Amino acid sequence: MKQSDHGPEEHPILNSAEATPIMNELDVGEDGRKETLLHRPGFPEADTALLYPPPLSPDPISPLTHLGTLPSGHDAARTGGWDRRLNSGFQGCQLLGTSADLGREAHADQSVTILHAKVAQKSYGNEKRFFCPPPCVYITGHGWKVMQDHLKAAGYGDSVYRVCGYMCLDSSSQSQADAFKLVFDEQPNSRMFACAKSLFISDQDKRKHFCLLLRLFLNNRQEVGSFQSRMIKVISKPSQKRQSMKNADLCISSCSRVALFNRLRSQTVSTRYLSVDRGAFIASARHWTAFTITMVDDQCAEQGGFVLSEGFICYGCVVQLVCTESGAALPPMVIRKVNKQHAILDVDEPVSQLHKCAFQFRDNPHAYLCLTNDAIIEYQAPFSVRDPSKVVLNDGSCWTIIGVEVVEFTFNQGLACITTPVSPFPVVTGLEVNGGGHVAMLEIHGENFTPHLKVWFGNGEAETMYKSPKSLLCVVPDVSVFSDGWRCLRRVITVPLSLVRLDGLIYRTSYSFTYTPELQPPPSARMTAGGGKREGGMGGGQDDDILLETIHQEFTRANFHLFMQS
Repeated sequence: MKQSDHGPEEHPILNSAEATPIMNELDVGEDGRKETLLHRPGFPEADTALLYPPPLSPDPISPLTHLGTLPSGHDAARTGGWDRRLNSGFQGCQLLGTSADLGREAHADQSVTILHAKVAQKSYGNEKRFFCPPPCVYITGHGWKVMQDHLKAAGYGDSVYRVCGYMCLDSSSQSQADAFKLVFDEQPNSRMFACAKSLFISDQDKRKHFCLLLRLFLNNRQEVGSFQSRMIKVISKPSQKRQSMKNADLCISSCSRVALFNRLRSQTVSTRYLSVDRGAFIASARHWTAFTITMVDDQCAEQGGFVLSEGFICYGCVVQLVCTESGAALPPMVIRKVNKQHAILDVDEPVSQLHKCAFQFRDNPHAYLCLTNDAIIEYQAPFSVRDPSKVVLNDGSCWTIIGVEVVEFTFNQGLACITTPVSPFPVVTGLEVNGGGHVAMLEIHGENFTPHLKVWFGNGEAETMYKSPKSLLCVVPDVSVFSDGWRCLRRVITVPLSLVRLDGLIYRTSYSFTYTPELQPPPSARMTAGGGKREGGMGGGQDDDILLETIHQEFTRANFHLFMQS
């Protein structure tokens, strides 16, 4: 049986700041077996030593569906991964590439990550309401160093390989003069960072949604590519009314990503963001961190466990804030609504975008999450003398909450030294398996697909057909491509899915494909258990089985080519 593992979004189950994928069952096939989709949020970054890590072999007596987990803080200090999962590899896999030289540098991925808010306030007249938190760009991966080495070897100057960029709104009326020039700073963990501090949307722009457009260049004006954010909703001001289902997109849902910032007396220069630095929580004037906010069961939280409650975050709920990059977590806290610097204890309405809120530590009802200068502390808040349902807060314990998105683009140029831009960047949003056994097709849904893309399972190219800019179709390769003696091993094999452009450019995806053994003995064992040779002296049972498998494979390929011709 074959199954597909996939990644984007959203709702990971957290357990002690670790995440476990969610399984969804597809329709039952003709042979009574079920295909299983394994949800893997986030993108699995390749290891710098090997393209694919060694497989996590399941126990022989355990179910034959492997569920990957996120080790707490895995690779965070070195690569800075956002909500990453360790993707299972497979034994005997050659490094992806068309030559031995490409294989040696196939680990040299290049990643571009954009962090931005889900909503933006519109500016009216001459005012400029800069996006808060400001959109940030991180450039990571050993591939940028490899590219620099190639340019140095080609005789270019030191300044040529430096990366510069521009960010603007995706409006056709935007000129480069309206774009914000990004200045990248190199950080200690070998990644580059920049933020667009002065972007805004004016009232002349009548759109209700827009995207951010990032364009990266080398200093010799060679374009690296264009990268687009997710949709951002335009609002006039934070809603103070109780949210209904009509405005569900303004509510903060459990297991979504949020950012928190504190602003004294509405002064932009005084804005501080809740951030994580080397595992410690700090207040930063420039860097902000995306947190997964999870609504947890109060009784289970007392025992140190996490039982998720789906739906919207409401005031009075116990929540957990977990850094999506490092896995660092704050203790369980009760989220409270803030009005005129008072925490309201008897409000249970949904939390909305850009609401002011406070976080009361569950184990200490008088303690609230607070900042002082650059430090995060507990503030002992007194009850209001006039109203016992209110708590008096200081400036540092009033936070603004906003939903955020994290978009990551990862590609690999190998030794090709590709000079054409990597855009349009194909984005995979879903997989659909048709058929099973040896008659299996995989349809890939997404955006920005072109006829120049091929689907690769691990290190093997699959026969691929371009259907539309939003759909690719391919034949699932036989499992024997990845492992000999499949029916003897009796284990799952997971291979990553990639898209490869005709010029050799590799686009990583957050999806993988899993081959699951059929829950029955191999044909030779069935022959032995049934009494050996058939009556009449026919002993070619195993040869007949191989012949039937070959016929099935050829039948699949024939149907595929007929479909391509039609």
